[in-house]
Amino acid sequence: MLKWFECVDRKRPGIISSRVRLVRNWNQYAFPSRLQQKESLEMLRRLELGLQNLGSLDGKHYKYYDLGELGELEKKSLQERRVFNSTIASQKTPTGLILSEEEDTAIVLNGTDHIRIQMLSPGLHLGELWTRCDQMDDYINARFPYAFDKKYGYLTSFPTNVGTGMRASAVLHLPTLSMGKKFNGLVAEMGRFGASVRGVYGEGSENYGALYEVSNQKTLGLTEKEILDLVNRVALQLLAQEKQVRRMTLEKHRLEYTDEAYKSYGVLKYARRMSAKDAMIFLSQMMSGIADGILKTREDCAVYRMMLGIQPANLQKASERPLGKEELDEARATYIRSELPELL
Repeated sequence: MLKWFECVDRKRPGIISSRVRLVRNWNQYAFPSRLQQKESLEMLRRLELGLQNLGSLDGKHYKYYDLGELGELEKKSLQERRVFNSTIASQKTPTGLILSEEEDTAIVLNGTDHIRIQMLSPGLHLGELWTRCDQMDDYINARFPYAFDKKYGYLTSFPTNVGTGMRASAVLHLPTLSMGKKFNGLVAEMGRFGASVRGVYGEGSENYGALYEVSNQKTLGLTEKEILDLVNRVALQLLAQEKQVRRMTLEKHRLEYTDEAYKSYGVLKYARRMSAKDAMIFLSQMMSGIADGILKTREDCAVYRMMLGIQPANLQKASERPLGKEELDEARATYIRSELPELL
């Protein structure tokens, strides 16, 4: 069974992924930060039992994990693959995870909130994700009534999530646009519309890989449809500007641009040692070359899958023993060579 990030969406190669996340709380218990250990364990058992037939809803195969029983490396690798965030990865209180085989659906139990539903897909498919999320939400709510206020909406541990409890986001590849002097002003302008734009692997020029996540800033005072429309609109606007700037760059500096793409591919193919920073930069340049038709591969290439695969915990997990820094750089280069597609 393919993981969601192993699939390629050819429609808009500049949009890497979409995500819809909902946070909810069961009205029978206090928020997780206020629960005693005994109450947390009791609630987790009840949630696990009540959701054990979740697959009947969508036909997916789900597995339950007790995060307390997972090693730090396993948790870190799941975080790198965006199953959950660093806060949940470092959680010390009893926490559960229901995860689909494709890793496109994840439900965290007793994290920062009682229930955190997340759905992911390659490409821009926020509407489809919301439809699936809404069905899952209704299924869970029928079994575990949510804490809800007629005035404020869904009640959550953090005020920033009150209302719809919804966060929609899209990850974009913006290698040319982000290098421009006006990019920071553009990001600030998007903020005035209620959208947040931040680097996935760092901020500003330190965002190696040029991946940026667009998401809604507010959950209160907006409907789910308004949130989806906002993120969708901003993502498409940024993508359109990236295409325009890149087209101008290709017209004026095609040889330089082509040379850069082929050099990046050559380094990735033959290097015997590779830092995470260098690998992200070269993979980003290769991704651009493929999207623009400069590099033609024998088969579809999910470059984002490689970007996840070269992260430290996932490399360590694939190894039979702990790796030092130099060994990690060597393993990264070996992994890339094994996954790199052949050019036509």
